[in-house]
Amino acid sequence: MSKTIKDTDYLVISARIKAMETGLLTRERMEQILEARSDEEAAKILQECGYPALDARDPEALDAALSADREEMLADLSDGAPDTRYIELFKLKYDYHNVKALLKAEAMGTAPDGMLMDMGRVPVKELQAAVRSGELDSLPPLLARAAEEAREVLNTTRDPQLSDTVLDRWCYRDMADLAEQTGSEFLKGYVQTVVDALNLRTLVRAIRMGKSEEFLRGVLLEGGSVAAASILTVCANRGSGLNDLYGPTRFQAAAEAGTAALKGGALTEFEKLCDDAVSEYLAGAQMVPFGEAPLVGYLAARETEYTNLRILLMGRGAGLAPEVIRSRLRQSYV
Repeated sequence: MSKTIKDTDYLVISARIKAMETGLLTRERMEQILEARSDEEAAKILQECGYPALDARDPEALDAALSADREEMLADLSDGAPDTRYIELFKLKYDYHNVKALLKAEAMGTAPDGMLMDMGRVPVKELQAAVRSGELDSLPPLLARAAEEAREVLNTTRDPQLSDTVLDRWCYRDMADLAEQTGSEFLKGYVQTVVDALNLRTLVRAIRMGKSEEFLRGVLLEGGSVAAASILTVCANRGSGLNDLYGPTRFQAAAEAGTAALKGGALTEFEKLCDDAVSEYLAGAQMVPFGEAPLVGYLAARETEYTNLRILLMGRGAGLAPEVIRSRLRQSYV
């Protein structure tokens, strides 16, 4: 950046975020949607929170509406953010998703249009042209290197899962690099916590599927607070030591649910608790009066909110019992 950015530079946007937090879906509001007697009543509650009409009977339209709302929110905050890299961090994962879609479509000889999401740092048309031509210099450097390596892996192995793994590794490396550039300890901690959650999920799934330690070594992400060597040891021991490894961390409850899942239980509660642990980290942003932490916390809270909206509306549309839907809702910090 051209000048050093101080916490006090965030005074205005922090005040805005405190006001915007009042519009977030609280547990009480989600209960009102859950118990609404009709879809129209549920839609009215959401419109009071600033959302457009959302219809779970048309999943594509629902996703499009949520995507549009997200883009509007990010553009709004970008205008007032002293450092837009905080916004970019929440957009870059869509760049990597789009590269996955483009490479798979290329390998299969199909059109990728239905799989692309124009919500990243790079406009979809620009990214598509770069990947198609192989002229990647116009892309962000790490994304360009990721696309090149993933294409080489896919061409060599014909295994899209391996190609996706390459892109996932680069994605979280990109996030960690961007967080490091900002110098924000809160943002670096957020990325580290997300990586920990993903690695814990991967560990439990790998054991349930009977995968080897070597397989897990190839898919673990770098940058978490829990050492890869320790995770691999738990895998080699088929889950023994899982609770001891994660007991001292914020993932204690998730690990206990993971242990239950390894004994035949469902993964739903385990995966929810992994996400909730990340939300617990973000709750610390509410204790910060101004600075980048409230901005990061709000952006992540909105991501959780979009997830919960899909769970709520799709669950209602599928006729699921309220207690089933309720058990799947992610914790937010409001």
